[in-house]
Amino acid sequence: MSSFFTTPASQKKRKRDDDTSASFVKKKKSTAPGPKSSKSRKSQAARDESISGSGSEDDGPRRKPSDEEQLISSESESEDETGAQRRLRLAEQYLENIKGETETIGFDAEDVDRDLIAERLKEDVAATKGRLYRHIASTLDFSAASKASFRADTQTTTSIAVCPPYVYTVSKDITLIKWELPTPPQPPPPSKKKKKPSKKPPPPPRRRPIKLHYTRGNPRESRNPKYEHHTAPILAVAASADGKFVATGGADKRLIIWSATDLKPLRIFTQHRDAVTGLAFRKGTNQLYSSSKDRTIKTWSLDELGYLETLFGHQDEVLDVAALALERCVSVGARDRTARLWKVVEESQLVFRGGGTSEKRRPEKHNNATTNGDATAPLKSYAEGSIDRVAMIDEETFVTGSDNGGISLWYMHKKKPVFTVPVAHGLDPPLKPEEASAEEVPDLKALGEPQPRWITALATVSYADLILSGSWDGWVRIWKVSEDKKRIEEVGVLEQGTLEETNRKNEVREADGGQIERSTEMASRGVINDIEVFEKGERGKDGLCVVVAMGKEHRLGRWKTHTGRNGAVIFDVSPKMALEAATNGETHEDGNTNKEQSQA
Repeated sequence: MSSFFTTPASQKKRKRDDDTSASFVKKKKSTAPGPKSSKSRKSQAARDESISGSGSEDDGPRRKPSDEEQLISSESESEDETGAQRRLRLAEQYLENIKGETETIGFDAEDVDRDLIAERLKEDVAATKGRLYRHIASTLDFSAASKASFRADTQTTTSIAVCPPYVYTVSKDITLIKWELPTPPQPPPPSKKKKKPSKKPPPPPRRRPIKLHYTRGNPRESRNPKYEHHTAPILAVAASADGKFVATGGADKRLIIWSATDLKPLRIFTQHRDAVTGLAFRKGTNQLYSSSKDRTIKTWSLDELGYLETLFGHQDEVLDVAALALERCVSVGARDRTARLWKVVEESQLVFRGGGTSEKRRPEKHNNATTNGDATAPLKSYAEGSIDRVAMIDEETFVTGSDNGGISLWYMHKKKPVFTVPVAHGLDPPLKPEEASAEEVPDLKALGEPQPRWITALATVSYADLILSGSWDGWVRIWKVSEDKKRIEEVGVLEQGTLEETNRKNEVREADGGQIERSTEMASRGVINDIEVFEKGERGKDGLCVVVAMGKEHRLGRWKTHTGRNGAVIFDVSPKMALEAATNGETHEDGNTNKEQSQA
């Protein structure tokens, strides 16, 4: 009995059908040379002749190589060169590009070539490494800043975000509003018809933002998990740089991602176990950092609308977070008195410990103000109990604000602050006798001592030396980092003139009984809860825009009410050169300008 296993291997082979063998033979025959092959041979011979003839220079003008051919030839040449030769070639090419830029600006490259190229090289190296390289504080005229306020019928404005030309504000009554900033007036388009010039003056440019969209939550829906809005006060807001997303965090433990165009909710995250207190976008991306009272920082990717990871380490509630271009962020932990720099990729953190009294590095101007003229007496120091605010200057430097009124400058490679400005926003007066005691004749000792004002808002310009701070005195104070990056120097106050005028108006002197008398010109417009800054023009050549969130209460509580208005204020700061040009070209009643009158 034969089977598959018993038959020999020669009989297992399958025989090929006649049809398939015939088709195989036909295919072989079809490959045989024919008349078409002779044509292909002729075309190939002509092509060889053209290739061989192209080498002669006398045949005709040579064609200019295209950009692709030049790129291929440069790549073939770069394969043969060494690493040092390649770096030299790229450096020479870079210098040639910079020379071309300086020539287009209008300078003679032979005269100012070295200075311009050296300055540009330093800026490019600092920008790639994420270091401070712009000193703009001395180029802006804060004394002539124009001011415009805008508000809606809401409670205290707790936070503000800017994505030019739009502004987003949130408040304690669960509202999110989108505003459009005023744009400079554009010249009318040229018309073919000749029209007589109108005698009417042009209308003044719009100064106040326009409200575009408005959305408000309902606190009665707190038990409804499907409700697509906040149910408690909104504490933080942030806008992405590409203008697609707006993120809000509130006391209801929710983080909501909105569409920036119409403020419709896209995604609601409930991973936080307590109130969301701070939000920050990584510069140039849609990566979001959120801080919370649950002592954690969480990272999110808004491109996928998903959660990434959680950063642990703080021992108390995290009140603020800041970030720049690198994949790292800085957070402050309130009563644990630490600032932590998180390196997300390396999964590590650097801890910076505060809690000092800022007795050292004290400005000399405070000595005569609080010690009855005795310059040798030490200024009273106030212990740091909580670090509430943080802002990054560059990838290695940041500033923090505390409840003792101090602004501290930190450097990545030092665990203690490099410099501290004590009592940056002055002192609050002690309580009145009727407020401190219910007795008919209250004891003066029960009145207590003046207390420093907290730093409630802090902002910086990325990679520049400018710092802005706010408190409940109502003023936005301007500071700058010294050129050696070891000190913080005071510049002035927005809309209050120079530093000397500000010190004269806000003079604080100690009177008998420990009470403080202040000038009646001191502002009392409310609490500054947040500050946002953006530059106008390329690298801020057209000035600076500062948007401030104001309110009668602190954003995190209602333990103290201040006089003022709930809303926001926008300051337009112009560069000094533009203001000088405007004043020099200002016309008078006689038709002459300032410059012409001075010459006369």
